[in-house]
Amino acid sequence: MDELNRPIHTFQVCHVMEPNQNNWLRTNWIPRQAAQKIYVELRFTLRDCNSIPWVSGTSNAHFHPNEYAKIDTIAADESFTQTDLGDRVLRLNTEVREVGPISRKGFYLAFQDVGACIALVSVRVYYKKCPSTLRNLAAFPDTVPRVDSSSLVEVRGACVENAEERDTPKLYCGADGDWLVPLGRCVCSIGYEESDGLCLGKS
Repeated sequence: MDELNRPIHTFQVCHVMEPNQNNWLRTNWIPRQAAQKIYVELRFTLRDCNSIPWVSGTSNAHFHPNEYAKIDTIAADESFTQTDLGDRVLRLNTEVREVGPISRKGFYLAFQDVGACIALVSVRVYYKKCPSTLRNLAAFPDTVPRVDSSSLVEVRGACVENAEERDTPKLYCGADGDWLVPLGRCVCSIGYEESDGLCLGKS
């Protein structure tokens, strides 16, 4: 059950009594779509090994199949004990990692356990984009940020119907999917007036 007492489905492993653990969980194929960089959000619980009788610790062995590239080792900030189990307290950890650049058509994600008592509650994979928008009577399309978070993507806008350029309309797409630094604008053509971001005929 989660914090709102809704049932949740998890992937769990807790072979802490057995040495040399090497447990793997792999996702289905994930298409890359337009992403150049993805974000992976993990939500999981970890049981404190000190709360399990006769368990002195976990294995530190590492094994990485050649077909996978290691992203990171994830550590838990919160762990639960036998007391928490009795009180039905769920101590969720949330970790987010960036992965990129990505250029292939898609990918798998794999998770390795080497001896913890852990439950994987959810995995969310996403990428960021600047959504299509209207600004200064110009339309700007969906734009994916560059992998280099310090550089912006310059996007030229197209004037809405019945409008024309006064100065070239531009926006810059930032790494977090926010539009920045609006420049230039379109103006309504003669015989039309601006209303809610559009150019409508004068009545």
